Amino acid sequence: MTSPTRSPTAAGAPAGPVIEVKDAGIRFRRNRRGRRTFKDLFSGQSRRLRPNEFWALRDVSFTVRPGEAIGVVGRNGQGKSTLLKLVAEVVLPDEGAVSVRAGVAPLIEITGGFVDDLTVRENVYLTAGLHGMQRREIDERFDEIIEFAEIGDFLDTPYKHLSSGMKVRIAFAVISRLEEPILLVDEVLAVGDRGFREKCYARIQELLDGGRTLFFVSHSERDLRRFCTRGLYLDRGRLALDAPIDEVLARYAADTGA
Repeated sequence: MTSPTRSPTAAGAPAGPVIEVKDAGIRFRRNRRGRRTFKDLFSGQSRRLRPNEFWALRDVSFTVRPGEAIGVVGRNGQGKSTLLKLVAEVVLPDEGAVSVRAGVAPLIEITGGFVDDLTVRENVYLTAGLHGMQRREIDERFDEIIEFAEIGDFLDTPYKHLSSGMKVRIAFAVISRLEEPILLVDEVLAVGDRGFREKCYARIQELLDGGRTLFFVSHSERDLRRFCTRGLYLDRGRLALDAPIDEVLARYAADTGA
């Protein structure tokens, strides 16, 4: 199967690169012991690893043009989700720089911002509002959000009483209605029935056809080929290959014996 080709344009995005990552690195602690102090943060020691720290990403550099569809591949624990969180500015790099010049619609841990004790209706307004939608916009899109999620019978049900699949449905329906030029997808559709996944994939394709930029983390070769024209292969927190998606998947398969 050959990779799709698309025109590199995106509504609301600048003419140049929408994302620039330059020598980016981020480190995490394995446990709570040995925390860095304020003295460490403002001294040369801030760039050295303490014994209980590790680099989740290191020396990662690439640029993304408007309208590109990027598939991010790698074994578990290689920094894929961390990279998406850097682009979403959920986390900041410890070294290097990340510049994002357009708004982001993050389908990353998408149920995290919902409040258990609020109803589905209240959560739609809250979550959409937190992502920048005005009340008038939410009113206009409310019916299509609920129709897409197929959850109309549960509008006044507390969110905590929904199944995990229903939570993903409503979260995807809200986030995918944002007008942001960059869409980040981190395997959030693993929960739910096959029919709804295909419905979500059709929505992603619709957004791509409209010129959105896509970052897509997945272990599904079929889905990566379906959506993506280019791939980023992360290995042990470093960018091992940045190339057309077919080439990246071939290299990944060779390295892993898949």
